[in-house]
Amino acid sequence: MANTATTRQTERTQVMVNSFIRSVYNWMAFGLALTGGVAFFTAHNPTMQQLIFGTPMVFFGLIIAELGMVFYLSARIQKMEASTATGLFLLYAAVNGLTLSFIFLVYTGTSIAQVFFICAATFVACSIFGMTTKRDLTSWGNFLFMGLIGIIIASVVNIFMQSAAMQMIISYVGVLVFVGLTAYDTQKLKNMAMTQPSDIGAGVVRKGAIMGALSLYLDFINLFIMLLHIFGSRE
Repeated sequence: MANTATTRQTERTQVMVNSFIRSVYNWMAFGLALTGGVAFFTAHNPTMQQLIFGTPMVFFGLIIAELGMVFYLSARIQKMEASTATGLFLLYAAVNGLTLSFIFLVYTGTSIAQVFFICAATFVACSIFGMTTKRDLTSWGNFLFMGLIGIIIASVVNIFMQSAAMQMIISYVGVLVFVGLTAYDTQKLKNMAMTQPSDIGAGVVRKGAIMGALSLYLDFINLFIMLLHIFGSRE
């Protein structure tokens, strides 16, 4: 009887984990699709192009708004409604599409598609590794965070230096960092799903899925941009 009860509990836990992880990836995919759609529309709309890129204050205002939404969502997720968290995530994905529309103006459509598939394949491989590995990736966290801070600082410095060599170095290091973050975040989400109480409310599960989707969305987008710098062909 004990073995039967244990087996049933294990099966219920696995169902909960699968459902949570599926929700995370569904929301991430929806966010990416929204970003891509908005970016494509904006890049092919002269009025939108002029509004965003013709006025630097608008472009940098959107960047600041994006950062604000990410920090606000991360800090207030426990206190907001699930519907609010979902709406904020989708709003962020849409605004990100506005600012990322420049890639359609800078790079050829063919190279964008090629790099997207390279990024998707890399992301899936890293996610599978993070989901299936028996190794505890917790120790990667601090190292990857320091790498991320280094990338941000170097990128800011390179805005003024405009060095192609430095940009390439940043891109290669960035690929390594975001490959690691994808595996790390995936394992963290798996562990979170396995330890969540069985009586947890649907709203709490949704908010957890949204935060998980945001983490993986950011990993994917940044990995894509780094790969685009390396392999993309300019117009």
